[in-house]
Amino acid sequence: MVDAEMHAYDEKMTSVRTTIRIDEDLYRRAKARSARTGRTVSEVIEDAVREALDPTVETEVDLPELPVFGGSGTRPGVDLNDSSALRDLMDGGQLDAMR
Repeated sequence: MVDAEMHAYDEKMTSVRTTIRIDEDLYRRAKARSARTGRTVSEVIEDAVREALDPTVETEVDLPELPVFGGSGTRPGVDLNDSSALRDLMDGGQLDAMR
């Protein structure tokens, strides 16, 4: 969120003061991140809890690079828009025969 959006979001939120017990190393990491980012430890922990509880938040994942093979597309007789025919080709072993 940009700062203006974050500020508007913060104004709408109500806070609850509570005590939680967390691993000491985890707290140190949260404290270090708060120092690096100029936020409070509470803000860092709130963001982490929000991210953990919100299934719509997508995290960036480093995917392995997939091999790329040269060629001119699909094999003759393979129509990727016709899943039924493709399934028939695969089930009937005809796909192996085309290789």
